[in-house]
Amino acid sequence: MYIPDFQSIMLPLLEIASDKKNHEFRDVIEILTKRFKLTDEQKQELLPSGKQPIFENRTGWAKTHLKKAGLLNYPKRGCIEITERGISVLEEKPEKIDMKFLKRFDEYNEFLNLTNQNKTEDETIHDIENHTPEELIETAFQNIKRTLADEILEKIRNVTPTFFERLVVDLLVKMGYGGSIKDAGKAIGKTNDEGIDGTIKEDKLGLDIIYIQAKRWKEGNVVGRPEIQKFVGALAGQGAKKGIFITASSFSKEALEYAPKNETKIIMIDGIQLAELMIEYNVGVSNQQIYEIKKMDSDYFGEN
Repeated sequence: MYIPDFQSIMLPLLEIASDKKNHEFRDVIEILTKRFKLTDEQKQELLPSGKQPIFENRTGWAKTHLKKAGLLNYPKRGCIEITERGISVLEEKPEKIDMKFLKRFDEYNEFLNLTNQNKTEDETIHDIENHTPEELIETAFQNIKRTLADEILEKIRNVTPTFFERLVVDLLVKMGYGGSIKDAGKAIGKTNDEGIDGTIKEDKLGLDIIYIQAKRWKEGNVVGRPEIQKFVGALAGQGAKKGIFITASSFSKEALEYAPKNETKIIMIDGIQLAELMIEYNVGVSNQQIYEIKKMDSDYFGEN
């Protein structure tokens, strides 16, 4: 028996969760290895990086695709459970669940559009034939990065208000604001509406002050123009001219188009941007594998 590709794992994985119970992902992997009758050697076979077993990696991607299609949920860290949609899909008794099957769901198509994975086999072959290895690596890197950002954003929307406060402070300090975690933490004032309001130094010397508003709002709870206008009013009351409005959700078109008539400068960071900044500044993420791309040093071989 060969190691199955991630699409072949999708249906068996969903079937394991069909009892509507929470399942530890590690237990799921063990059950699947038995279902596919993998040998000990196959279970231990690693990716080229040597960092993770191939079957575990492929099962993880199968889980991600089922989650993006709304067939699985992550009730808590390291666990999966089936959704009502997942139950309905199993009731159809499909012979196979793969990417083509999952395209019936709008959320999954949105995920594919973000990660550029909705390509036919011919398009994939075209990519290989018409792009350099460096270009293919960059595309794969961006796909992984977008998927990670989506996972981070989902986690952000479910953390406690206190944790969200710390997250925002950590990020701003990593970006060069506030001087230090200690200084920034003192500058932040707590509120009771799932966010923080306060000030932070623009630089380590404290030459200017930036006013912060953060809303740990759920997806779909859009920040509108009135919220931004209220923020601008708060800035005026503080005699401040610079502000950062951070939300875990998104901004309405009217909010994004709003421009104060005075000298006030407002930067709006939505949930997607927040997740991307966390990745860029290594907040809440860690390196899994680093690949180095090298080229020949022509100077070394120069004899003249």
